Amino acid sequence: MRPFSRNRPARRRRIRRLRLLALLTVLGLLGSVSFSFGLIRATASEIEAGKFDPRRQLDSQVNGYIYDSSGTKILAVLRGSEARTLVDYDDIADSMRHAIVAIEDRRFWEHDGIDLRGIGRALIADVRQQKVVEGGSTITQQFVKNALDRDQKTLARKVREAAFAWQLERSKVWPKKRILQEYLNTIYFGNGAYGVQQAALVYFGHGAKDLTIAQAALLAGIPADPSRYDPVANRDRARERRRVVLRAMLEESKITAAQYTEANALPLPDPDQVRLGGVEGQHGALHYVNYVKQQLIDEYGSAEVFGGGLKVRTTIDLGYQKAARDAISKWLTVPDGPSAALVAIDPRDGSVKAMVGGNNYRKSQFNLAVQSVRQPGSAFKPFVLATALRQGISPATRFESKPQAINLGDKYWVVGNYDDAYLGSIDLETATIESDNAVYAQLTQLVGSKNVAATAKRLGIRSKLDGYYAIGLGAEAVTPLELARSYATLALGGRRVDGEMFGNRPRVITQVQERGRTRFNAPTAFDALTSTQAGVINSVLQKAVQRGTG
Repeated sequence: MRPFSRNRPARRRRIRRLRLLALLTVLGLLGSVSFSFGLIRATASEIEAGKFDPRRQLDSQVNGYIYDSSGTKILAVLRGSEARTLVDYDDIADSMRHAIVAIEDRRFWEHDGIDLRGIGRALIADVRQQKVVEGGSTITQQFVKNALDRDQKTLARKVREAAFAWQLERSKVWPKKRILQEYLNTIYFGNGAYGVQQAALVYFGHGAKDLTIAQAALLAGIPADPSRYDPVANRDRARERRRVVLRAMLEESKITAAQYTEANALPLPDPDQVRLGGVEGQHGALHYVNYVKQQLIDEYGSAEVFGGGLKVRTTIDLGYQKAARDAISKWLTVPDGPSAALVAIDPRDGSVKAMVGGNNYRKSQFNLAVQSVRQPGSAFKPFVLATALRQGISPATRFESKPQAINLGDKYWVVGNYDDAYLGSIDLETATIESDNAVYAQLTQLVGSKNVAATAKRLGIRSKLDGYYAIGLGAEAVTPLELARSYATLALGGRRVDGEMFGNRPRVITQVQERGRTRFNAPTAFDALTSTQAGVINSVLQKAVQRGTG
């Protein structure tokens, strides 16, 4: 007789659970297969019936408008198909077709709409670089994404897009050439240019059929990030992006080594000759309008923004905007001299009331307020002080104001004050008022440079911060908009104001009227610091302005 085992009931329970789990797994797989099969059949019938017709959708587009904070003055027209000229496959230069395929989807002519090999390659590249450096979407997937109606970013929609892409390539009415043709007709090339024909006209003054290798490579590099690779505003980045596209074309044997060298040496289009699209009004807020457009595109996609009839009310006060421009032009009077940026934020609701991104939008669309990163210097010290307060370090804590050689392990960080002026034993409040670098170097080491970076992020900095020790002295670059927003957080007692629609981003939009509904980007508060901590910092900063280094 087998002895009684106390573990037998427990073993039976585990077996029953495993059986139940196996059953649920099988049912889940069957459900997924059934859902996928139904989705594929639905998309197939929709495609074959001719319901999927991006050109017809473009014809039905309506213009939208961006308004000021009062909702009465139009800042910009969000143009639909008026700013787009559709062309056929044979009216697009071979160089353009080769360039876009080389940089966006090298296996376009081989895969069936979904490229598993490309997804794997992109995943490996992203893991190696520890950031997103490649996308796995095919041209067909991108085309479907741009062409379908823009709803919320849900998993079901992504599955539908993938099913559409796969089924589209199996359809007789959508051969590869037509997919590539309509993809080039729908993507955004920056500066108000939608579609390859309009882009060729805007940047080069001729049609897509006459694009050279260098011109095609430049255009093909823009859609991945139209702001970053803007050949008017970000010429160095655009030139390097063009080189990357040319290199891809060379690797795909679409150009020769001699053609690569020749095209890579050619200059970019003259900014003064670029026919900028959508530059309306004399309100002096065109840099601001571009920033608003980018937030909208990130939320809705370009197809809905430019053609969906959106009515967008912003936070800008045109009176404040004029005062901001006047304040800069009063001191910077030389036409081709130094430029400046200015951002004004209402701390109470986080609204950006004025933004000057440069002296002359026509000459440079580069937004100094948003895109220009600079070392903030001592303006970053309040973030170190905030980190110290969060760790329980009092402003009365004393430090030695003297030359520092801080051991970083493999080397020493040598820090001194301006003009070698030192104050001996001083408290942290005095060190802040006097902007003492020697003390703040010690404080950064004490609280941890990575913790300083984390505090800065809480307050409103969104740029990448590496958290080097010199961060405490303002050695890591940020934008004027980020710095203004972080100081607005301090002014509101440590509460960072975000927007309900756009999250942790500067609040430049108050509401968006879509088709049939209105969405409000109401202010939402995040407690970055306690009111006591913010109060201490504000008090010290006031003293710095009144009797310190300012």
